[in-house]
Amino acid sequence: MSEKKLKQILQQGIYGKAETLPEERKLFLGTISERIYLALTNKQVLKHGLYNEAVAIMKKHKDITLYINGFLSYPAYSNYVQLANQQSIPFTIVNDGHATPIGIVLASREAIETPEDFFIKDEQFYRDMPEE
Repeated sequence: MSEKKLKQILQQGIYGKAETLPEERKLFLGTISERIYLALTNKQVLKHGLYNEAVAIMKKHKDITLYINGFLSYPAYSNYVQLANQQSIPFTIVNDGHATPIGIVLASREAIETPEDFFIKDEQFYRDMPEE
C-alpha cells in the first residue's frame, strides 16, 4: 500500500469521510442542487395548505425523499408528511444545527435533469430569502 493511500485512510479514520459540496448541503437540508425537484422556503412551508407543485411531484416521482427543516414546528409541515406517507415517500427531518431559509426539499436519490429554477417564487419566497 502506498504511503499516500495510507495517509488518506488514516485521515478518513480520524476526521470522517470528506463531504462533497458542504455549503450546498447545509443550505438544502443535506442534499445537493443537482438532485432537487422542488425547494420551499420556511415561510412558504408555514403558509397554510400544500403547494400544488409539491403534490404533483410527490404523485409523479417515487424515487424521491422529502427533507424537512427540523427548526419548523410539526403543524407547519404535517400536511407534507401526511402526503408523503400516502405516496410511500420517505422523509427526513434535518436537525443539524445549521440555520437555513429552506423549509422543505423534494429531491431524488441521484442526479436528475434539474429544473432551471426549483423554487416557487411568490411573496413568501421573497420575504424569506436573504438579499445578495
